[in-house]
Amino acid sequence: MEIDKRIIFYVIAIVAVVLYGTVGVYLLGQSGNFNVKITSWVEAVYFTVVTISTVGYGDITPITETGRIFVIILIISGLSIFLSAVTVLSGEFLSARVEKLYSGLNNVNKKKMNKHIVLIGYDSANEIISHKLKVQHRNFIIITADKPTAEMLRRKGYPAFLEDYTSKADLEKFNLSKATDIVIDLKDSSKAVYVVLVVKKLAKDIRISVITHTSDAEAHLKDLDIDNIINPVTIAADMLAKTLDRDQDTADDSEK
Repeated sequence: MEIDKRIIFYVIAIVAVVLYGTVGVYLLGQSGNFNVKITSWVEAVYFTVVTISTVGYGDITPITETGRIFVIILIISGLSIFLSAVTVLSGEFLSARVEKLYSGLNNVNKKKMNKHIVLIGYDSANEIISHKLKVQHRNFIIITADKPTAEMLRRKGYPAFLEDYTSKADLEKFNLSKATDIVIDLKDSSKAVYVVLVVKKLAKDIRISVITHTSDAEAHLKDLDIDNIINPVTIAADMLAKTLDRDQDTADDSEK
């Protein structure tokens, strides 16, 4: 399981603050900066934790300016780190709980998938297609491997699923054999070719459309007998060429 980098950062930061406080209290506590002499590391850790947690029992207190300045820095840095850490960790926990709940609800929805349109990937074409399908209240789903994209789509009310679309086991969950259409639109055209191979094993008689952005991927897709291969660059170039041809014909006629 991938660990969020923020969690690692805050764990390291918390350890650093506790170490800073413990070492500082132990050294200063032996130099008469507190009302009692700190003679053990346990006492140093105890005072550090009590200070950062703002419990403040009062049994150990700084009595010099140096000690008080040190404690002020410890409190400010400790509270800042701990409050930020609690916010991030609790947010991750709630996000995991929501994700688990959403997955449970999705398992029910997946069983009802029939005669639906499957959009794999969420590049520019599928973005427009999904919007139109939503407005038309069509039966469709979006499968993406990008977590932020899936969360964004769900917040907007789209039936988005976070899955590895290169995995046959993951795609099997979506009853592709009962879909009416499958549209594959990925930024990585080479990956799209691989996804097509997986999809064709699960949906042999279903119409498949693929958005590609390179001529090489387009050539490979033609070998796979895909129903619709759409290369926006090629389409735009053809349209522009036809426009230029018409302009040239118009210019030649005017010269005559």
